Amino acid sequence: MTTDTDLPALIPTHAAPGGVDADDIHVRWVMPEIFHDLPVREADEDEAVRLLEDLADRALPGAGEEDRTRFAVICALSTGDLMAAGVDYASICVTAVDESLCTATVFVSLTDSPEATGGVRGTATALAAVLRRTGTDEVSEIELPCGPAVSSVGIRETELTGDLTGDGAPETFPTWHIRVCVPLPNATTVIMEMQTPTMAGWDVFSTMFGNTVSSLRLFTADGTRLITSEAGG
Repeated sequence: MTTDTDLPALIPTHAAPGGVDADDIHVRWVMPEIFHDLPVREADEDEAVRLLEDLADRALPGAGEEDRTRFAVICALSTGDLMAAGVDYASICVTAVDESLCTATVFVSLTDSPEATGGVRGTATALAAVLRRTGTDEVSEIELPCGPAVSSVGIRETELTGDLTGDGAPETFPTWHIRVCVPLPNATTVIMEMQTPTMAGWDVFSTMFGNTVSSLRLFTADGTRLITSEAGG
């Protein structure tokens, strides 16, 4: 199983850009074309519904109306949960891997960094210590082109609500995930995570995610490139 997120900075071609703003620092990255954005920042409900319907058409080309509708409902519920959790960006992929239908979600959020000395590198060490202390994931401090970061790889149990199961009873299933935390010099941490309930697609999705994380770029308010390891980190 591939668990190394410190992959070469191979940026996918013909891909969609993503981004969030952490006050005076702009965070940008490149998503593979097969990932489709979820409307986590769309306040208008009608427009969100239209976007989800369009997403289902693009993610499941050639599928029947019932399958597309079911997928759109699942995406709507996921979007609601992600919005409630304060996620700033999210996208979803559905693809076939070795004839198995696989899906993955990538989401990005911003959080306050833990108090630490030693700049962003010290913050990365503090984040790694917290993750090791509070969970069972495989935690590593890594170096990305944009600066120091922490990766966390593991499995968690996820519950599917009864309205999405065949018999109406909730189901619990394992979800594999990679989380990468990138501390910024303004006391904010960018959290980017990929998760998938389909182990057959793990190698494909983890490689894509490694490329996406390696494409992370930071910019100051005036558009200047920021590399935190060279900024006193």
